Amino acid sequence: MSYDSSRALALLRLGTENPAATFRDGQEEAIRHVVDSFRRLLVVQKTGWGKSSVYFIATKLLREQGMGPAILISPLLALMRNQIAAAARMGVRAVTINSEKRDEWQAVEAALAMNEVDVLLISPERLGSAHFRTSVLAPVAGRISLLVVDEAHCISDWGHDFRPHYRIIERIIRMLPANLRVLATTATANNRVLADLQTVLGPNLTVSRGALGRPSLLLQTIRIPSQAGRMAWLATHLQSIQGSGIIYTLTVRDAVQVAGWLRSQGIQAEAYSGETGERRVELENALLENRVKAMVATTALGMGFDKPDLAFVIHYQTPGSVVAYYQQVGRAGRALASAYGVLLSGVGEMNITDYFIESAFPSREEVASVLGGLQAAPAGLSINEIMPRVNVSRGRIEKALQLMSLESPAPIARKATNGCSPQDA
Repeated sequence: MSYDSSRALALLRLGTENPAATFRDGQEEAIRHVVDSFRRLLVVQKTGWGKSSVYFIATKLLREQGMGPAILISPLLALMRNQIAAAARMGVRAVTINSEKRDEWQAVEAALAMNEVDVLLISPERLGSAHFRTSVLAPVAGRISLLVVDEAHCISDWGHDFRPHYRIIERIIRMLPANLRVLATTATANNRVLADLQTVLGPNLTVSRGALGRPSLLLQTIRIPSQAGRMAWLATHLQSIQGSGIIYTLTVRDAVQVAGWLRSQGIQAEAYSGETGERRVELENALLENRVKAMVATTALGMGFDKPDLAFVIHYQTPGSVVAYYQQVGRAGRALASAYGVLLSGVGEMNITDYFIESAFPSREEVASVLGGLQAAPAGLSINEIMPRVNVSRGRIEKALQLMSLESPAPIARKATNGCSPQDA
């Protein structure tokens, strides 16, 4: 392939809607690498650097040279919506297959089969769907020009935590032909995460790593033990900060409670979480258009949410890790001379974090109990049929089945009737 520098710059200016835009340090080199080289590339650059420009421009250049579509694995629906809008500005036809728009799946599959899609965005969970792998991915597998893993640190952080389907990415990458272009991007890769990614992405990996500092962010930590004290601080100080922003909480309950408290104090605030459902797009647009002062959110509003003039990110509680903190505070101040990151540290947050850690996986005893129940029923059982046979909650049974199904080889098989049965040894 031949890299076209002038065309790449024109696409950048379309995507950023800035006719005078120029590439940031390392951006053009990364695009050139993807287009001209078959070596796998990991881009580690700070939030706001423009990692999405790299893969959308590279995709457009490859498509204009007759190559097939790209597959983009992305972790969050909010992130996908932002990316599809950004791609459209460059003339990149981006579509997604996700759980919120099942009625559109058939049309997307048809467009992909007719080569009318430039990039398909999917979640890691979609890779776990047998229908997706056989009916959508398999027919185009030989034509795929580029595999992109966005927010690649999730392979390390989430692949062993509450998004176990990230482990599938590792297996897929190991089976890919050596000459298929693979691009992984993240703004958060400490040495542990980087070592994990180098193992997953393979030995022929080129790493493009820039400075992760954000001079425009003014960071402050305030110790306020009680929740009442933290809510009082928010009500007192929020209005003095110009612009709108995000307040992160660890739980859905806290997001709802804090948003309700702020509204009672005359501050326009909304709660956003994985339970927001159909209002997600409405609330994202309200924040983008500054129609709310604060979006009180869980991590459901996180990576990739792109509001360049976001004035503040306030943490109502300490996040579970430094990686999570950097990702979340990095939403603020991308196009501002200064923005605020305030961490309100209090009592009880470690208990919440410990709970999430302890509940992330079923215990060995729970897994053994579920597997024993299945072994006693060679014809298979549904989850409802498993429940009376084991002393395990439905949620823990579902997690146990999910984890076992992701093993290679898997000790269980999912049947078309939604039941499961043990695999033959």
